[in-house]
Amino acid sequence: MRVIFMGTPSFAVPILERLAEVHDVVAVYTRPDAASGRGRTLLPPPVKVVARRLGIPVRQPASLRTEQAALEIAGDEPAVIVVAAYGLILPPSVLSIPEHGCVNVHASLLPRHRGAAPVHRAILEGDPVAGVSIMLMEEGLDTGPYALQRSLDVDELDADTLTERLAQIGAEALIDVLERIENGTAVWTPQSEALATYAAKVTKDDVALEPTLSANVAARRVRASSHQAASRIVVDGVDLAVIHVIPSAENVPVGIARRVRGGLLLGLADGVLLVDRLRPAGKAEIDGAAWANGSRLSTDTTWRRA
Repeated sequence: MRVIFMGTPSFAVPILERLAEVHDVVAVYTRPDAASGRGRTLLPPPVKVVARRLGIPVRQPASLRTEQAALEIAGDEPAVIVVAAYGLILPPSVLSIPEHGCVNVHASLLPRHRGAAPVHRAILEGDPVAGVSIMLMEEGLDTGPYALQRSLDVDELDADTLTERLAQIGAEALIDVLERIENGTAVWTPQSEALATYAAKVTKDDVALEPTLSANVAARRVRASSHQAASRIVVDGVDLAVIHVIPSAENVPVGIARRVRGGLLLGLADGVLLVDRLRPAGKAEIDGAAWANGSRLSTDTTWRRA
């Protein structure tokens, strides 16, 4: 089928790559290049990099709400538009163009976790299972019916790893649904509004660490954190972003940070976590043990939310 693909971040990359192996991707839409880093250098979205490697024309409009955007899309005569974490709203003028509609690869088991941050919210809320839904888009936010859902166990995966795995199973699920669309066997299941939840973008407050938390909740917050919304703490006046933790059987009082050979132990309300990866403010990520051994902290000191 003739397909237009719309996506932006790394999650969308394996989906585009798999799609291009099977279908005729006539154009790729992605967000405009964005400034990054201290130098504010303009960097292309991951999808743009891959589309250029595949030789697919790339378009980066600031909005799809213009008449020009709709006319350009219609001129490509797509049988279907595939969307995966694009980041722009598709107006009715675009949704109505493809013969088979606009199909979205959404990283949750809809209707749970509609919205911008389904993977992070699944981790934060302690969901035992996460998944992807291949849904038919409509004007509402992730409200359309789905043709297929696939799932996997969350276990102790962090947000980046879980996102990567969901992208892989989402790519295969998409190919399955597109085949059903082509041969007329796709069945669309309406979502239950009564079961719907919204996955708002994760903030620093959502992943903040403090001694009064349980060890389980604190660990989930670390796993759901990112460079943009980091789990930061202050240890004896030193600002640290906690990157990775593991449970510890050591006995450390609540609110106490203990420097040990393996890293930094944090005392929480009902247990202890070992910080084995961290990032000091303004510096690169470092092994927790290396940081602890090189620090001038006393063996036991206090820690608090940054």
